[in-house]
Amino acid sequence: MKDLAKEIISGRRLKRGEDFSSFLTTDIKELLEGANIIRQALCGNKVDLCTIINARSGSCSENCKFCAQSAHHHTGIKEYKFLDPDIILEDCKKNESNGIHRYSIVTAGRSLTGKDFDKAIESYKKMYKECGISLCASHGLLTEEQFIRLKKAGVSMYHENIETSKRNFPNICTTHTYEDKIHEIMLAKKVGLRVCSGGIIGMGETWNDRIDMAVSLSELQIDSIPINALMPIKGTCYENLKPLAEEDILRTVAIFRYINPTAYIRIAAGRNYFKDGGARIFLSGCNATITGDMLTTIGNDTIQDKEMLTSLGFDISK
Repeated sequence: MKDLAKEIISGRRLKRGEDFSSFLTTDIKELLEGANIIRQALCGNKVDLCTIINARSGSCSENCKFCAQSAHHHTGIKEYKFLDPDIILEDCKKNESNGIHRYSIVTAGRSLTGKDFDKAIESYKKMYKECGISLCASHGLLTEEQFIRLKKAGVSMYHENIETSKRNFPNICTTHTYEDKIHEIMLAKKVGLRVCSGGIIGMGETWNDRIDMAVSLSELQIDSIPINALMPIKGTCYENLKPLAEEDILRTVAIFRYINPTAYIRIAAGRNYFKDGGARIFLSGCNATITGDMLTTIGNDTIQDKEMLTSLGFDISK
């Protein structure tokens, strides 16, 4: 795999239709070492830290089987309407002072419209004016006009996960489609926004589904790829799924690095499966993470994350 890593560093890019079987049979240590070599050569030692705020929680019309916020499930999560923009601004400032590089407002629901979207725009404008942090947004399926408004308000990146492979998508959601996701990604890119898009592993998909997702993201030229390991939530369709083994998470991260050699591979949910906060993940091709709490699950402590990454030799400066 080190030979393949050298070829990728020299400019080779893996394409759809190639034989990826070696990714599944190669000794895990060799695979991870190769992915780390690629990361060091093409991305350096900089780690990108982001955090999110759940600005509107619950009552989502969509039936994504993994999601605690879907109205189709009964998870007992706290539900609330869009937060006051000043609350969001205060949280953003706190995270900026903690050394976070990116801050994202995330909202439950198929889309964000009307007064709630206006509140989001107000929030972004305030943060852009008063903070020195990169702004990201995650508001579901939007129109081109809305993307333009986001960009004018200071947003630089839009988040729209494709979640899984095209083949597997109907198995996890039927209220919107894989094609809807692709349409949104292309609209965001059209108006000049960068895109953060990845998915969730551990939802019963095959290894081929994971590889297909990695290839699709490469074809879309995605800048930031969040990888979530499913954390089964009681009340969702996946509450009884067995959590992924550490080795499966590491192998997936490494594969994504080989196929997306210059992207931010951003580990998101699932680091809690690792006793040390996932230090091995960052030596397996990963160079970005969500730190702090997730939308409906507990994340990793930002101070501990910074200490861990610094001890591994990574650069976490802004």
